[in-house]
Amino acid sequence: QVQFVESGGALVQPGGSLRLSCAASIRFFSSYSLGWFRQVPGKQRELVAKITTSGAGINYADSVKGRFTISRDNAKNTVYLQMNSLKPEDTAVYYCNVVDALGRPYFGSWGQGTQVTVSS
Repeated sequence: QVQFVESGGALVQPGGSLRLSCAASIRFFSSYSLGWFRQVPGKQRELVAKITTSGAGINYADSVKGRFTISRDNAKNTVYLQMNSLKPEDTAVYYCNVVDALGRPYFGSWGQGTQVTVSS
């Protein structure tokens, strides 16, 4: 059974930083590309960053490029999202999932997500 457990979200002031973690209980974790998504009420979940199996291939949404950094630790079955220079528009629930080559989520089941709120 696939399970994703996201953590690290918090209330932070604009310009602040957070580091999100996602622990995935999936076999052959290192064989999958992974992505971080975010969702705000009333909007579709959007991909913000994805990383290939070895970490050599990384892509970001234009809205977070230069501020967010995705990384992974295959030994810990964990993917991270370092978020710097946070803006109010980054406020959302953040999720992780396995992604395909086009950045689409692979598994239909999602974790509970972690809430990031950027506000003064």
